[in-house]
Amino acid sequence: MTQPDIPHAEPRMGRVAVLYTTPETVIDDYARLLDLADYQTALLPGIDTFLKVNLSWQHYYPACSSPPWQIDGVARKLMADGFDRLTAAHNGTVVVNADEGSEKNKHRVVEDRLGLGHVVLDVPPVKWVPYRPTAKMLVLDDVYKDGLYIPEVFPGTNIVQLPTVKTHVFTTMTGALKNAFGGLLHRYRHWTHAVIHETLVDLLQIQKEIHSGLFAVMDGTFAGDGPGPRAMRIHSKNVILASADQVAIDAVAAKMMGLDPMSIPMIRIAHEMGLGVGKPVEIDVVGDDIADVNWNFAA
Repeated sequence: MTQPDIPHAEPRMGRVAVLYTTPETVIDDYARLLDLADYQTALLPGIDTFLKVNLSWQHYYPACSSPPWQIDGVARKLMADGFDRLTAAHNGTVVVNADEGSEKNKHRVVEDRLGLGHVVLDVPPVKWVPYRPTAKMLVLDDVYKDGLYIPEVFPGTNIVQLPTVKTHVFTTMTGALKNAFGGLLHRYRHWTHAVIHETLVDLLQIQKEIHSGLFAVMDGTFAGDGPGPRAMRIHSKNVILASADQVAIDAVAAKMMGLDPMSIPMIRIAHEMGLGVGKPVEIDVVGDDIADVNWNFAA
């Protein structure tokens, strides 16, 4: 199937909001962050909105998975602004149980308290349906020769990616681009690890086709350095980021970690294909001044 006539928001690319925060103000700071990033230009009102939660381990470990205050702050702001059809979207992996993870990471308690919907994408009753992208795929057509499948619930919805700031053994860093991996590819997604950077660019193209609105909010209250997403050194950085540009937010996070964004293939390829802005000098950073930030992280 292809998805004709899906309406799309048209946000400005290349703009990233960054704020420093504290435990006492983080919920309010998330609201301020979303406004700084002009998030309402990126999401369409009156339709279903998925909050794509990052679950990298069923155990709580700082910077590893979306922290509960990230879900709480983003959801409260969206609801206050009239986005009341919110669902927290989770996925398991071959090594992570989604239900156990949502309990141990305190995701479920926040979702229940706020009255959010809850779905685990890769288990019934969610159906996965064939999808034929309009854009030319870099690698996915070769990896999945029997065709691509996506969650039936996704087309025509908004999605907000909720990654954390951390390094990654496969992709150097992991952020908004990598967070789509678990939601758009099923249990056999590990087949793509040999071509992971190109895969993530393909998934960004698919997201832009099927979702009416696409946004990302990244939590760096804790940041992870080393062989992520699990075996990391933890650093308290107290920073949060947001953008409608999935490439730009990853580029800014990478630069803060001390990495060269354009040396990371997924960022460079997406930039060269016009899917977002990956060169830091071309990105408009609003909010707090991070021009001289360099954490000297290493993947």
